[in-house]
Amino acid sequence: MKNVTDSFVSLGHWPAAGSFGFNTDILATNPINLSVVIGVLIFFGKGVLSDLLDNRKQRILNTIRNSEELRGGAIEQLEKARARLRKVQIEADQFRVNGYSEIEREKLNLINSTYKTLEQLENYKNETIQFEQQRAINQVRQRVFQQALQGALGTLNSCLNNELHLRTISANIGMLGAIKEITD
Repeated sequence: MKNVTDSFVSLGHWPAAGSFGFNTDILATNPINLSVVIGVLIFFGKGVLSDLLDNRKQRILNTIRNSEELRGGAIEQLEKARARLRKVQIEADQFRVNGYSEIEREKLNLINSTYKTLEQLENYKNETIQFEQQRAINQVRQRVFQQALQGALGTLNSCLNNELHLRTISANIGMLGAIKEITD
């Protein structure tokens, strides 16, 4: 402080305005200029600097408050999402268990229906075999009957002569006439 006062005191000892020039003595001129500039800056800039710092401080505090509010909202949303995730996981587990049960039930139903189908196919096969056997037996019977009938006709034809043939026809006509009289 003594230097500042001494510099103002030394102002009174300057020579008159008759000589104008540059003072190249750095030690004599700079401390005076600097002390004046700094003093003016402190006096006038103190309020401006204080206002700037207060505004900056308020913006920082508002940003921190907003960040805290956003953080709180994000934490709340995170908790809601976690709760929904737990709920969905529980439902997924239930669906998985129910799905496995349903799959097992469908598997058993499919196995049972397959067994029933196989059983029906086996019955159809047996019925078809029996039908084909019966048809073959009937065809064999018909052929045997036809051969027996042809053999009997051949035997009759070889044994019958015209006279025997006429007597058989007359006897048959007589039997038919007796049957007709009984029915009338």
